[in-house]
Parts: sequence; C-alpha cells; structure tokens
Amino acid sequence: MHKLIALYHRPEQPQKFKDHLLGVHLPLVAKFPGLKALRVGFDVAIPTAASTPDTEYFAVVECDFDDESALQRALASAEGQAASADVPNYAAAGVTILTFPIQLYDNHNP
Repeated sequence: MHKLIALYHRPEQPQKFKDHLLGVHLPLVAKFPGLKALRVGFDVAIPTAASTPDTEYFAVVECDFDDESALQRALASAEGQAASADVPNYAAAGVTILTFPIQLYDNHNP
C-alpha cells in the first residue's frame, strides 16, 4: 500500500476553501485511476504547547493506492493533471504533500 497525504495550511477564507475542496477538488481526485481510499479531515491541529494558528493545518486529505507505481500513474493521468492544475484555485496558503509506503506494525512480531 502507498499513501499520499496533503496537509493544507490555514486559508484566509476557510469556508471558501472548504467549499472548493469538497465541491470541486475532491471530485477530481475521486476519479484518479487506481485510487483505493480517499479521506478528508478539517481543523487539524498539532497537539503541543507550541501550537499556534500559524503552525496549525486546516485540512488533511489522504489517498491510498496499491503501490507507488499506481500513485505515479494516477498523478500522471488526465484526472491527476486536472487536480494538480486546480490546487492554485483554492490553496493559496500552501499545501505540503507527503508520499510513503505503508507498513503495518505488529507489536507481537517487530
């Protein structure tokens, strides 16, 4: 399994951002070939004393794929290119993208 996580920085207009993410961007992402799961969360915070509005994320999107090559095919697809081109339309505050292979942890067999 391979995961893509998008961490969205707090926008100036949260409701406008949320409306665009849910109504325009995620419908594009949902069409990615090979996408196994799509999740979104809002009002993400870093649970430390150092957390301030400047260090908080507003939203997180998770996408699951079978493997890294499936993720790369999805990003290179017409749907992936459309989603990438859409990001500047709503994420002016910035987004951090992480990708990584998923490993299941079994504390009985480390």
